[in-house]
Amino acid sequence: MFESLTSRLKRTVDGLRGRGRLTEDNIKETLREVRLALLEADVALPVVRDFIASIRERALGQEVTRSLSPGQELVRIVQEELIALMGEANEGLNLSAQPPVVIMV
Repeated sequence: MFESLTSRLKRTVDGLRGRGRLTEDNIKETLREVRLALLEADVALPVVRDFIASIRERALGQEVTRSLSPGQELVRIVQEELIALMGEANEGLNLSAQPPVVIMV
């Protein structure tokens, strides 16, 4: 899932170079690619909608810092939202239940 998302994001971010501000036109295609990648990875539609709406809300009209390009700024926002969505803590699987343990992948 992450490889597909990364490659799609990288392709669309290249189109954001040279812009001084993130606008809806700048990020529309990028968010479309992120949405498609998440849906292809079987992420639930309500989760994808909320995730994309959150990114759009944070990214629209945001001034780009001098050290980051608009594409890098959008990647930073997507990364922060992914961390917020999935959680910062790295939690392992609890497999201490009585056998057999069923894990759906």
